[in-house]
Amino acid sequence: MKLIENEYCELKSILTKDIKKEIIAFANTNGGKIYIGIDDKNTILGVNNIDDTLQSLTGMINEGIKPSLIEYTQIKTEKLDDKDIIIIEIQSGPNKPYYLADKGLKPSGVYLRHGASSISASDEMIRKMIFEHASLRFEEMISRKQDLTFDYLEKKFKDNHLTFDENKYKLLNIINDKNKYTNLGLLLSDQCPYTIKCAIFNGTNKIEFRDRKEFTGSILKQVDDIFEYFELFNKISGKIIGLKRIDTRDYPEYSLREALLNAVIHRSYYFDSSIMVTLYDDKFEILSMGGLIDGITMKEIFKGVSLSRNPNLANIFYRFGYVESFGTGIGRIIDSYAQYDKKPIFDATENTFSIILPNMNYVEASNRSNIISPSLSQTDIIINYLKEYNKINRNEAEKLLSISKTRAYQILDELLKKNIIKKENTGKNTYYVLR
Repeated sequence: MKLIENEYCELKSILTKDIKKEIIAFANTNGGKIYIGIDDKNTILGVNNIDDTLQSLTGMINEGIKPSLIEYTQIKTEKLDDKDIIIIEIQSGPNKPYYLADKGLKPSGVYLRHGASSISASDEMIRKMIFEHASLRFEEMISRKQDLTFDYLEKKFKDNHLTFDENKYKLLNIINDKNKYTNLGLLLSDQCPYTIKCAIFNGTNKIEFRDRKEFTGSILKQVDDIFEYFELFNKISGKIIGLKRIDTRDYPEYSLREALLNAVIHRSYYFDSSIMVTLYDDKFEILSMGGLIDGITMKEIFKGVSLSRNPNLANIFYRFGYVESFGTGIGRIIDSYAQYDKKPIFDATENTFSIILPNMNYVEASNRSNIISPSLSQTDIIINYLKEYNKINRNEAEKLLSISKTRAYQILDELLKKNIIKKENTGKNTYYVLR
């Protein structure tokens, strides 16, 4: 039998007190097995005094780990090469976080399995486990901040011709039955501490910033503001096909909107980190904290299965018409790219969820060779590019012609003076189109 230490397997030569850390790590993660009497080179050493060792092990689990793991561990013995081996099978426990009784709920007492190692959990991860395995959801818990105002929320109700009074606070679970603001109230309040950070880059990497912005305030205000902000960047490009001009946005209808709403509605607010939005010339990326909810897979999500981490928050967005129905966001993103070769990418880790949307109008440099000819002047190449792709910015002109930033400005300025092109927007968002 060849055993390899990994996420689900640990090998121990002898029983030591440190084995409690390994048991805790497996229970706090995805479960696993520990073999006592086999070293990490797979040498079968066996266990001396098997009865005494089993008794000691049972005592360690029963007295040294909290909450109790007795129900979720199984200890058995086997004979390998005529030697006694102890095998501990640990289930992923339902009462996380499990911890060393003499250390308590702090990094020195709480462990997680990471690859073939058991590592200390951070304070943030400990809080996440506590909240996620509590009987109340995060949005139902009492907010640590109670001095809250709701100017933007009231405005949203007014704009949607809906009444908003004290009864609505309780009906929407903004206030609990003890007249305390919940964490849902905190998210909707003007004092919401969670933010969305956005960075816009020239090119396809994080070398040259074009713009950056942080959105604050009520989570509803953040969504409205970032929708408006991205209208500046989701440009329309046109091509003449036959006698018709076909206009295409950089990102298909619904895709940006649904990706942003998915991040806001389904993220885990146990993490303090901001939602991170990044826009490159060729793609849009959004990263939010909180992986998939336990018990659901990406395959099931693609099939339309929906399990909301924040159902009360989702209900608010539904009431205001941000979402048409629950659980359709990912499907709408996929459908919006159905007619294109480029497809969105979805990725989930234990603690994050990300969506990458390709820019439908981005043209790889290698595909621009039909525009460039040795017989053409640099200004003619720019004009040909605009005829084909409708718009250009200084950074694109620089790359297209393999020239300096200064020379790119000179050529574009020359075309402006000849009234061949015109400038749209200002500052870092400037681009040029044919007149």
